[in-house]
Order: sequence, then C-alpha cells, then structure tokens
Amino acid sequence: MNVDKYIDKAVELAIEYVPKLVLAIVVLIVGLMVIKFIVKTAKKAMKKNDLDATLSSFLGNILSALLKVALLISIAGLVGVETTSFLAILGAAGLAIGLALQGSLANFAGSALIMLFRPFKAGDFIETQGQSGTVAEIQIFHTVLRTGDNRIITVPNGAVANGSITNFSAMDTRRVDFVFGIGYDDDIDQAKAILERLVTEDARILKDPAHFIAVKEMADSSVNFVVRAWAKSSDYWGIYFDMQEKVKKAFDAEGVSIPFPQRDVHIYQESK
Repeated sequence: MNVDKYIDKAVELAIEYVPKLVLAIVVLIVGLMVIKFIVKTAKKAMKKNDLDATLSSFLGNILSALLKVALLISIAGLVGVETTSFLAILGAAGLAIGLALQGSLANFAGSALIMLFRPFKAGDFIETQGQSGTVAEIQIFHTVLRTGDNRIITVPNGAVANGSITNFSAMDTRRVDFVFGIGYDDDIDQAKAILERLVTEDARILKDPAHFIAVKEMADSSVNFVVRAWAKSSDYWGIYFDMQEKVKKAFDAEGVSIPFPQRDVHIYQESK
C-alpha cells in the first residue's frame, strides 16, 4: 500500500512538474538564442552609429549578462518558484558571492573606470602591470592584450585602473630617438652631415616639428650624437630599424668609424 502511495505521488508530481521542466528547458534554449541575437543586433547598431568599438564590446557584455539574469528569473517563475522568494534568495546569494569575490568586483569597478576615463581603447598599444601589447578587447573583468608574437595576455581591470598605463597609440605622432657614436679621430662635421642627409631623405620623417641632431656627450670610447625625429605613430618602428641600418652603411661607405668600448694599456719598464 505504501509503495502504491509513493508511486501515485511520483506520478502526480511528474504530471505536474515534467511539462514545466520541459517548457523551462525550451525557454532556456530559445532565450539564449534570442539573447545572442539581441546582443549581436545591438552591437551592429552601435557600430553603425560610430560608437567606439571598445565601448560597444563592453556594453554588449553588460547587456548579455543582464538579459541572462532576467531569463533565469523567468524560468524560475515557469517552474513554480515564487519570484519574490527567488529574488530574495538570489540577492542573498549575490551578497555571499560578492563577499567571496571581492577581487572580481574590484575588476568590475576597474572596467567601469576604464570605460569612463578612457585611458585606452581597443587597438591601442599599451604597457600596464609589466605587460605590453595591443588591446584586443576590454571585458567586464579583464583587459585582453595581444603581443607582437601573437600571445594573449589577460590583465585584471582592477589592477589596470589603479596602476600606471603607458599608451603608445594615444597620439598621432611620436618622437624617434637615436644615439650614434663615432670615434674621437673622426670628423664631427662629416658625421653630422651624414646624419642630416639620411634624416632629410626619409619621407616618413615629418618636417614639422623639425628634427634635431647634436653632439650628446664625450663618452669613454666615442663621441655620441643624439638624433631626434618626429613621425607618425604607425611609422615609428619602421623608421627606428631602417635608420640603424642606413647609418651603419653610410658611415662605412664614407670612412666614419663606429667604435666599440676599449681601453689603452700602457706598460712601463722600471729602470734598475
């Protein structure tokens, strides 16, 4: 009799809740598909209105999270969970999770600060927290950097927002600095004329601001020239590497030496 009673109760519960569970699963699947479509459409709309890509990605992530929470609450209501009670439980759980994940909340706050003050955006080359790379994406909790050798570095936004940030892409132009050394026996005017010619011939180097060439110091084994030239940020590394090669070839061709550190040793013989 007891077994029949339990079986009847199980059948009764199954009849009552299985359709709800099936409906909840269907709503979950369809809801996730709809959320994905809404977020994708919202990002397209923001892109169409020329909204910054970084901000579009961040807002898209926030929208996705909020819609998923709303979907979860709706599914709970379909299953039969009281929405008020569920919200209370969700709030208590959120408080407990928040206390346990204070670092994540700090990262979320860091994301908000980054989006508010905009020290960098997607596509900028930055250095922060000892890491450098091109900003691939600013997520809710992390900033994703892509290095020059195609590595992915994920940096917590809390640390980024509260630390120093060097943005190499913030300005349209950058100054390229060089130091070239010649021997003490070489002609300073000749070396300076060679450097002047090479800088002037490079079309990537801007005329305004004007470049600067001067003797920097009398070093231990060389007379060092400083060369400072302005260029577009996108041309920085091309100019930097090309000029090193051009100067070496030009100095060699015109007999200007590039000294290496050396010492003169004098040996004296003591008289007896």
